[in-house]
Amino acid sequence: MINNSENKWALCLQIIKDNIGEQQYSSWFLPIKVYSLEDNILTLSVPTLFFCEYLEEHYLDLIKKTLIRVYGEGIQLRYRAGVVENPAASVEVAPTTQKSGVKFTKNIPSIFKQDVYEELDSQLNSNYKFENYYAGESNMLARTAGLSIAQTPGNSAFNPLFIHGESGVGKTHLMQAIGHKIKELNPRARVLYISSHLFQLQFVNATRSNTVPDFINFYQSLDVLMIDDIQDMADKTQTQNTFFHIFNHLHQNNKQLILSSDRPPVSLGGILPRLISRFKWGLLAEVERPDYELRYNILKNKIQHDGLPITDDVARFVAQNISENVRDLEGVLASLMFRATTLKKEVTLDLAEKVLSTSVNLEKKQITIDLIKEKVCAFYNMDVQLLQAKCRKREIVQARQISMYLSKKYTESSLQRIGAELGKKDHATVLHACKTISDLIEIDKTIKSNVEEIEASLRR
Repeated sequence: MINNSENKWALCLQIIKDNIGEQQYSSWFLPIKVYSLEDNILTLSVPTLFFCEYLEEHYLDLIKKTLIRVYGEGIQLRYRAGVVENPAASVEVAPTTQKSGVKFTKNIPSIFKQDVYEELDSQLNSNYKFENYYAGESNMLARTAGLSIAQTPGNSAFNPLFIHGESGVGKTHLMQAIGHKIKELNPRARVLYISSHLFQLQFVNATRSNTVPDFINFYQSLDVLMIDDIQDMADKTQTQNTFFHIFNHLHQNNKQLILSSDRPPVSLGGILPRLISRFKWGLLAEVERPDYELRYNILKNKIQHDGLPITDDVARFVAQNISENVRDLEGVLASLMFRATTLKKEVTLDLAEKVLSTSVNLEKKQITIDLIKEKVCAFYNMDVQLLQAKCRKREIVQARQISMYLSKKYTESSLQRIGAELGKKDHATVLHACKTISDLIEIDKTIKSNVEEIEASLRR
């Protein structure tokens, strides 16, 4: 029977080929194989579910007419996606006309048929762990609560844990870090991380395939449920009602819930009041924008971990200017390394400035001799007036020389003007100071580091 069906399908392919372009035919119809023909139901094997959706969206009418012409009225068509080994459900798509008699169905993989004793893929990213989730004032409360939850999930006052904050501040990283720590301490724990969007899609598929009880049973079998971007569930009333029952079951059975949102519960629109109430049962933990020190520590650790040839002054400059979120920091690092590798250049402050100028609005700060004196004295914790004093103390002399060196490098002032502003010295003294500091930078790591830090402060 399959052979006969294959012959008929070959005839269908020929008709289709005559009606569409060669490239479209090769891309969308050649990969299709006959799986079976039973009880007037033709089942075709396609590579992916996306294939089914694309065929139905772009070639539905052509396929329908071709099948009726070759197989006759009443033929039904099903797709079997290659990724599904044991399809648990099929979703019927109504024909566009009542006369055709052609029905289209596609097999949808279902995770809800898993045996609760089987190992569950927690959908956790191996890069998101506590080891590289650095602590700072902006995330301290949420991070501490997460570590506490990992020790006794479901059995603390932090259930649910509701993490909120702007996009890119590290909410997803923290959620998954908690999941990893729980799995590390209890490998048999059924932990699942999922986005609100994917949860919604799964619920829609379950509704269409009449498997909502299986959907609910699956989620009620979890020990830890983490749903990211819960605000995306807004105005999805049926999904929210179902999640309400899942939430209640897990909470009543001391199972841990961890939710994230880009805003606190009181600001969530389109969410059922009874869910909002439950979101506030546990701990509300805000993750704020990372401060300068945290941004700098994140960059330095990433640079060291990946062995990137990026100097400290560049790291400080990036940390100072990328203040919105952590995701942008990583993007700038990747851009810097790509530019440097492609152009075969070192990662300098100038290169960093060019890269950042495409990401953020860099305000060009005018660097003056007075600003340089202020930054140098702030670094050495001394009064600016000491730079004018006729004092030969080593610290003051070095601070004055660095001020001269930086004034020559960053301003257009003459040597006479620089000398007059820094102890009423002549131009020869300024030249000597500049050469002294330039030589020290080459051989003295401490001086080099100090000068780089002062330079970075000038750009802030």
